[in-house]
Amino acid sequence: MGKGLRQDAGMLLVYVLLGIGALISIYPFYWMFTASTLTEGDIFKTSSAWLPGGNFLENLRGLESSMPVWRALLNSLIVSGVTTISTVFLSALAGYAFAKFSFKGREILFFLVLMTMMIPAQVTLVPLFIIMMKLEWINTYYALILPNMVTGFGVFLMRQQMMGFPDELIESARMDGSSEFGTFLRIVLPTMKPACAALGIVTFMNQWGNFLWPLVAVNDKEMLTLPLMLSMMVAPGNVVKYGEVMAGSVIGLVPIIILFLFFRKYFVSGAFSGSVKG
Repeated sequence: MGKGLRQDAGMLLVYVLLGIGALISIYPFYWMFTASTLTEGDIFKTSSAWLPGGNFLENLRGLESSMPVWRALLNSLIVSGVTTISTVFLSALAGYAFAKFSFKGREILFFLVLMTMMIPAQVTLVPLFIIMMKLEWINTYYALILPNMVTGFGVFLMRQQMMGFPDELIESARMDGSSEFGTFLRIVLPTMKPACAALGIVTFMNQWGNFLWPLVAVNDKEMLTLPLMLSMMVAPGNVVKYGEVMAGSVIGLVPIIILFLFFRKYFVSGAFSGSVKG
């Protein structure tokens, strides 16, 4: 076998393995979409579970009658949206300060920021709950949003991006009389769109699927987020209606898909362009 034939065979094997991996990754989502369109009796039948049915609207109506699905969707959108915007902006602001300003204790403060990434979320649950309870913020958006308004990962990522920004442009803006905050908003931040988009996607996905903290901070049905609502539907002791659960899961997946498709061109470049800087 010639060298060219061996290379072609190797590439074919790689594509086959990648195709199998892609099918394995996609199948759970396909099953979820299919199950949301089937009746309860057909979901686990081998003969019908592969093909979509026509029961999606019926499953959705059943979900609406048993759970406040649209309120939960709105709660998730508000919490995830506000958290994402605040995380991107505050992380960019902190990253700019760490990258472009020299001040006493800068390295120590940045080290402390990195240390927060190593603390498991479970460790902070009880202190956070006590704080929220003392402030009377349980069952409010304050409790769901404020503890997650900025992250150590976001500060680290934006700092790495800011390290590569030319100091000459900042000095030129200062000489023209621009304030530091004005320089950040008008000159620095617009050039960080790929990094902001990458951080925004990661933050939104994390918050959209966040279950543990809302479980602690919320017990009012009107303040449920979508993951919390779905978990209640499959709680022990309940009669699980899988068609309704899958319909709710499909609704919950749509905003993630839209967000990723809208910002996909920024994601890879924003996540990795600053990884070798600093």
